[in-house]
Amino acid sequence: MIVPTGTPDVLLRTEGRAGFITLHRPRAINALTHAMVLAVDAALDAWEHDPAVTTVVIEGAGDRGLCAGGDIRAIHDDARAGGTASAAFWRDEYRLNARIARYPKPYVALMDGIVMGGGVGVSAHGSVRVVTERSRLAMPETGIGFVPDVGGTHLLGRAPGELGTHLALTGGRIGAADAILTGLADHFVPAAELPALAADLTRLAAEEAVARHTATAPPGVLAEQRPWIDACYAAETVEAVLERLFDTGEPAAKEAAATLLTKSPTALKATLATLRRSRALSSLEEVLDLEYRTSCAALATPDLVEGIRAQVVDKDRDPRWTPPTLPEVTDAAVARYFLVPPGGDLGLAAARRTLQDRAPRDSA
Repeated sequence: MIVPTGTPDVLLRTEGRAGFITLHRPRAINALTHAMVLAVDAALDAWEHDPAVTTVVIEGAGDRGLCAGGDIRAIHDDARAGGTASAAFWRDEYRLNARIARYPKPYVALMDGIVMGGGVGVSAHGSVRVVTERSRLAMPETGIGFVPDVGGTHLLGRAPGELGTHLALTGGRIGAADAILTGLADHFVPAAELPALAADLTRLAAEEAVARHTATAPPGVLAEQRPWIDACYAAETVEAVLERLFDTGEPAAKEAAATLLTKSPTALKATLATLRRSRALSSLEEVLDLEYRTSCAALATPDLVEGIRAQVVDKDRDPRWTPPTLPEVTDAAVARYFLVPPGGDLGLAAARRTLQDRAPRDSA
């Protein structure tokens, strides 16, 4: 059965025991708009209380990917105009990310093709996360003068060793095996098997359906690279990370260093600081509250507008960062990323504590 939504960019249907959410902007690799976030949240609300729906599945239209992230052209325009639309979008997006992580029914994410930024947010917090040989996951925010968000620093901060730090700073893309290694996915299913998996999800329990199609992922690269990654990214500062990368003698480490030198210096330092802080927090909600601060702070920086211009608008791939070098990024500039935004904090952690306090407790 087709379920209507308030936007043509999200298609809903129920079939058997499953509710399917299809992100439907294939020409934009299903990049998320505010209306799409609200439509997904409304579907989760309806299906949470529908006994006929026992599993929720999220997928992307077209053959390019689940979701390339948020609609960064809209963020670019909002930042240039000094608006607040992006902050409103993030409020609802991050609330959705937290809801997905706490959803009481199996939430199956088919992470085929490109899954980046906001696409990670609507998939990697799910309870059943499926990747294929075509999967390419990334949190590429430092390349546009931004800081990983949508709970990305929560996920990457808990990856083995310093693998998450490497991915957060470089924005590197990873395939299926490395997504599973870093905790961004759970199961590998060949892409050709996805239609059969979707059919099985309509009649079987989610884990049983996925188990019928799970295979061994093609080898990744991060496990072999972990010794130098752990050694280099454990450094206290981005400058020290770069020095260690250049000094290792490993070609892949030098490539990583060269990549870092193309990213926003301010975003690199803010990202490392956010990752370190997020590791000390106990819940996804606390991390999303932190990331809301960093996102709102980035909205007021010149690097976000310039990064999106260079990568997406003009596509000259030649951003002019302000300031242009790491030593010029002051501690005060990084500290501004953690101030309360003008419109106030997100408040997810406080809201969750309130719910927990109100929940009935078992009698002694």
